[in-house]
Amino acid sequence: MSFGNYARKVRDRSLPYGRRVSALRSCVQLYRPIGFHATLGFLEEIAGPYQRDEASLLRALDVLTASRAGWHADMRDYARKRRQAKQCGQRIAPANEINPNGFPRIWYGAVRPAALYALRYWSRSGLPALTAPSDEIATTVGTLVAAVLSADGELTPQQRQLVDATVTELQRRIRSGLWHHDQGAYYMAWNLLKVARLVKTASDHVEPRTVMVT
Repeated sequence: MSFGNYARKVRDRSLPYGRRVSALRSCVQLYRPIGFHATLGFLEEIAGPYQRDEASLLRALDVLTASRAGWHADMRDYARKRRQAKQCGQRIAPANEINPNGFPRIWYGAVRPAALYALRYWSRSGLPALTAPSDEIATTVGTLVAAVLSADGELTPQQRQLVDATVTELQRRIRSGLWHHDQGAYYMAWNLLKVARLVKTASDHVEPRTVMVT
């Protein structure tokens, strides 16, 4: 079922309330820019206790829908720019150009607050296991997470350089064929890369604090 169909179920007051909450969770399964559980938690933080309050449930859906619409607009804009570039002979996109297709890497409309929320979620759940190995890159990711959370998203120029270097190294590890000889290390690198990108997102974006839809 599509996102739109689930969204209509969320708004359908003729349905039992539990089914409407379940429909919102199904929407999140289809659009979860910071991961399923972190997305649900962030929605509750900015919209209220949607599991038991209808106004909060509808706000949560509006927030999620608005973010998804921002992602779709970004994809359309990217496609337009790529068409123009190809008409000018640039067949290959620049290496530093972010392609929004596939899956969203940011929460449109609340980039920094969502990234910081996701980092706090990782700190409570998966991050301790990720940074436990005696691996310099894992230790660096843990240090950067602590730094960006303590500074509410602000990092020094040196720390920003370290974030970029960490992302580059993790990407190199993933591309090196790690999957073929050590799948555990491959998944570890992928998860560390997700966290490192969240740090980069949190430190790169400054937005208004108000993200609720009323």
